[in-house]
Amino acid sequence: MHIDDDLEKLLNNLPFFIYQYLNSHSNKEKLVEIVLDLGRRPEARFTTGPEYLSQKVISWQDIDYITKRISKFSGENRAGIERTLHRISCIRNRQFLINGLTCRVGRAVFGTISIIRDLLESGKSILILGKPGVGKTTIIREIARVFSDELEKRVIIIDTSNEIAGDSDVPHTGIGRARRMQVPKTELQHKIMLEAVENHMPQVIVIDEISTELEALAARTIAEKGVQLVGTTHGNCLDNLIKNPSLSDLIGGIQYVTISDEEAKRRGTQKSILERKSYPAFQLAIEVNNLHSWTIHENVENSVDLILRNNFYTSQVRCRK
Repeated sequence: MHIDDDLEKLLNNLPFFIYQYLNSHSNKEKLVEIVLDLGRRPEARFTTGPEYLSQKVISWQDIDYITKRISKFSGENRAGIERTLHRISCIRNRQFLINGLTCRVGRAVFGTISIIRDLLESGKSILILGKPGVGKTTIIREIARVFSDELEKRVIIIDTSNEIAGDSDVPHTGIGRARRMQVPKTELQHKIMLEAVENHMPQVIVIDEISTELEALAARTIAEKGVQLVGTTHGNCLDNLIKNPSLSDLIGGIQYVTISDEEAKRRGTQKSILERKSYPAFQLAIEVNNLHSWTIHENVENSVDLILRNNFYTSQVRCRK
């Protein structure tokens, strides 16, 4: 497994006293993010825990120094650094002045999806679930690269927040030969998804953070056109999606149905029960438990039906060394 993090390019945009401390830090390859808040000491967060970087507190000049060296902040208060995967998010006060920054380290991890290579070759659409920060974006970036470079498929990435291919008009090399469509506003993501299918004839579409009902509906429309989907959404497991009315369409949608007295008695349930409404847009689901353990649902249709009936269902757990 090879990691490309371009960390030097992020550190070069920080005030010198922070750059000096982090550049010589023995644990810098485990750096997750740097938090800079006005009037507070700068803090680095490593996979092993947080750590203060200096006794000096952050001033207006420090924040101004950084913001002048990076790209402009978008409507979602996010910016980036050219040709890298790093993300800088800002916090504003009531006068819309920036008084806090979160500098997130972006890493392209090559070889991270070897344990699910067989699932990519199955031709089924794949939904990746997991809590924020568990590495879903890193996974789908590598999936896009494998599809385009190794499986030689036509891949389009819908990059809403520029986290997959970086904050530049020239996409990061971590996506291989895949093409990237940027989204000017978050609320337009579902339109760009459909535009990609209609205009560019992809065999695979990769989408990060499907989060609204319109996006879920667009994903279903794309799946019905025979295009393979790879998407991520927030939620630890399939149960979370079932309980989310905006996103349940990704796994077939949920509806109440009334069954006969005899059927209710046979099942041992009430007459009004929950059932899956239609065929899922995604046939495979991967729950990312942590960096090294993933739960695989190879038949989403069957798993959802069994969850709704409160029956025991089987799933695989694959571990990465």
